[in-house]
Amino acid sequence: MGNEIEKADVRILDALQEDGRLTNQALADKVGLSTSPSWRRVRHLEETGVIQGYRAVLDRRAIGLGVLAFIRVKIDSHSAAEAEAFAAEVSGIEEVIACYSIAGDADFLLQVVSSDLDAYADFAMSTLRQLPRIKEMQTTFVLKEIKAFEGFPLKFAAGKD
Repeated sequence: MGNEIEKADVRILDALQEDGRLTNQALADKVGLSTSPSWRRVRHLEETGVIQGYRAVLDRRAIGLGVLAFIRVKIDSHSAAEAEAFAAEVSGIEEVIACYSIAGDADFLLQVVSSDLDAYADFAMSTLRQLPRIKEMQTTFVLKEIKAFEGFPLKFAAGKD
């Protein structure tokens, strides 16, 4: 196996995105391989960084995070050093569950959670607004989650056998 993703790898990735707790035997059965090749392929996918880890998927509302928001942020300077410094600061903030450097009329898109609107307002004013590089920020609140992230579409993954 080189660094190319083969059809069997795609089947493995699809099965593990659906249920990361599958035993090697159950995974092998599901993807139509014997246990040894299945185990070797999973290890290879882990070692090459295709599989970056395993996590439990949580219901944010059940753990008290009723507010989900996206914040578009413009920073003062477009230098690489300023962008890296902002990214480093934001990476350490718990409420920020994802951060993307984006093109367009903003520099970053943050995905943020909080318990309620009061907690969000406190976070925005006392934490986020206090970061030194922020020039402008615009919040969009999620009213209803239609389709949450459940995994990547693997029909686009390379696959040959």
